[in-house]
Amino acid sequence: MASDSLETARQLLEVTYTTEAEATAEAEQLPSLPSGFYDAFVLRGIRVVQALQPGTLLCHFTVPSRLLNSGGFLHGGATASLVDLVASAAFATAGLRTRGSPLEMNISYLDAAFADEEIDIEAKVLRAGKAVGVAVVELKKKSGKIIAQARYSKYLGVASSKL
Repeated sequence: MASDSLETARQLLEVTYTTEAEATAEAEQLPSLPSGFYDAFVLRGIRVVQALQPGTLLCHFTVPSRLLNSGGFLHGGATASLVDLVASAAFATAGLRTRGSPLEMNISYLDAAFADEEIDIEAKVLRAGKAVGVAVVELKKKSGKIIAQARYSKYLGVASSKL
């Protein structure tokens, strides 16, 4: 069961390109690309490591220069995107639908991550009801220092709901 969860997370998160030039060429065409491009732009390079139990997911990510802000560290918007995408994959490992919309996200930014720094992203589903799920996500440096902590709630896209 854990291997099924891990494969589900990999399919949702891991984006591969044959070369950096291929990824750059795709980035330069941003306006003409389908909406899934942004997710792939943020996620390229993420590695799903563990999904030991349904609803818990650990990923490794090397911070790419394309996601840095003007201060030279991981952009807050990229961090929020990582929270959204990794939490959604954690819901998927629990067998839940992930097509719904985020309802609320609260992120505490506690430290900076710089280019080429390896970080861990851990997501854990706290609760999943009929229509809404809640997860926590933590981004950490290899030293254990927390970069960001988030609480994330998502509408899970239950077809019978009137939301």
